Amino acid sequence: MLNVGIIGASFARNAYLPAFEHIEGATVVALASGRIDSAKAAAAPYGIAHVYDDWQKMLEGHALDLVCIATPTVMHAPMTCAALAGGAHVLCEKPTAMNAGEARHMLDAARAAKRLHMIDHELRFNPTRARMAEMIRGGDLGEIRHVNISNIGASWADPASRPRGDWWSDASMGGGRLGANGSHQVDMLRWWLGEPAAVIGQALTIVPDRVDAKTGEAWTATADDLSYFTLEMQSGALAQVFMSGVAAANMGNETQVFGAKGTLTLSNSDEKLYFARAGDSFADISVDDPNAGLEGLNKGIWNVSVLAALQELVAAIKEDRELQRGASFVDGLRNQMVLDAVIASTASRRWEALDMSGAA
Repeated sequence: MLNVGIIGASFARNAYLPAFEHIEGATVVALASGRIDSAKAAAAPYGIAHVYDDWQKMLEGHALDLVCIATPTVMHAPMTCAALAGGAHVLCEKPTAMNAGEARHMLDAARAAKRLHMIDHELRFNPTRARMAEMIRGGDLGEIRHVNISNIGASWADPASRPRGDWWSDASMGGGRLGANGSHQVDMLRWWLGEPAAVIGQALTIVPDRVDAKTGEAWTATADDLSYFTLEMQSGALAQVFMSGVAAANMGNETQVFGAKGTLTLSNSDEKLYFARAGDSFADISVDDPNAGLEGLNKGIWNVSVLAALQELVAAIKEDRELQRGASFVDGLRNQMVLDAVIASTASRRWEALDMSGAA
């Protein structure tokens, strides 16, 4: 039996804990959160007796085989390295770290400890997106020429929509749309198209002046609420990503992949995948996720896809093998290099070259 510890109550409640109910041979023995009431509320429905408001005490108090980390980004590197030093394998949420230097340190620590390492880019385990990867690599679309991805919402549009102290709005904590959503988009594009060669873009704070809805206190957001970038892939394809949380209306996530022989479109509003060969009409080729109907899993591709990711990681640990699927800390480092380059491009207002050869 693998002993699992979780740091961070919110995503544990939404995704990790329901998923572990469906994984044989692994049990969550301890959970830590910055607030003890949050830890208790998440742990109680699953009978987890050991709860903490100090993650270090949790790591010190248990012999853990796997630690899952879902905390503000600023804590990813120190928590990961401490868990590895204690002998645990690690699943870490995205974005990987505050910068590529921290991501490299996490990768080096995992290799030195000879522990498995995964970044929770769970959409690699979504059957619809996996089919897209297979079709791209199998040549169904021909040469990929360009990709358009837009993620537009209204959740940050109202100056009173975020509470004072919200870490997602604090650049010093690693918040912002670029890390929250852009990391997933970069990982998806790398998975589908291979490595990028250069990037240009911006990470911007459109609504910095905010007010706490409960107290009326004014405060300033420092993290980006709108980001966009264009990746020039080594293959020659162009991939454009636009992400905004400050629109007046939600328009969701739309993905379009354009090849010489065909086109794919995917909308998260209905999770329908459509394919059209050159000259033909679009046809629905959607793929159902067999885990979506399992009892206890929360709805949505993010919560459902976590189960398959954890199943692969737990199986690899038990079988003493490398990961066969998913994003490792190598992918996390390469994704972080792209995010860092978008930040650099925001300042330079020019293309930033990407050299992934040393990130292995």
